Amino acid sequence: MYRPVTFLLLASSCGLISAVIGCNKALCASDVSKCLLQELCQCQVNEAGCPCCRECMLCLATLWDQCCDCVGLCNKKSSEDSHPTSRSSVEDLLVPIPSLFRALTTISDNDPPMGWSVVSIPVTEELRHQHHRHHIMLGSHKVAELLPGSSENSTAVCTVLYFHSCMSMNRCKQSCESLGASRYRWFHNACCECVGPDCHAYGSKEAACQNCNI
Repeated sequence: MYRPVTFLLLASSCGLISAVIGCNKALCASDVSKCLLQELCQCQVNEAGCPCCRECMLCLATLWDQCCDCVGLCNKKSSEDSHPTSRSSVEDLLVPIPSLFRALTTISDNDPPMGWSVVSIPVTEELRHQHHRHHIMLGSHKVAELLPGSSENSTAVCTVLYFHSCMSMNRCKQSCESLGASRYRWFHNACCECVGPDCHAYGSKEAACQNCNI
């Protein structure tokens, strides 16, 4: 009963894929069709964010970087921005626990290894990173800024945490939530960065996971 409808939807999806320049149809057709049929990738990236990018990324999983062109969600790539470490997705976490994150990021080098490293950068540097055009905002967010001339400009520090190993975007979000982080940044090489409560935006745009150099 439903087979003709399913066939028409699949044919329509394949037609959309074929029309996209830069889409690797041989690699992506099956997975992209599945995601389009589930209506997980049907939106546009704009200055306000990307309402469907999270669900679409989870659906395409490891094929995201190679197949996002097929659904029109890739940023225009220049030669210097083609590596996955130059692109990331960021999102606010709903229930941060600042005291927990601060406690975990003050563990000393003498303590047992925890599987992550802690990095601190000036907030002024962090805020310059938030407008990087190759990073996708997931969900609702607000643009942060410091008032000109504020003494906080030169003294405020943003602390972030990088997991050593690669992980999926969903696991990155869950791991950062468990550490009490305020936000997370998932690089498209699978490096995960948890952003602390003293950061004003989304931490560093540099992927610095020790064992994740894809």
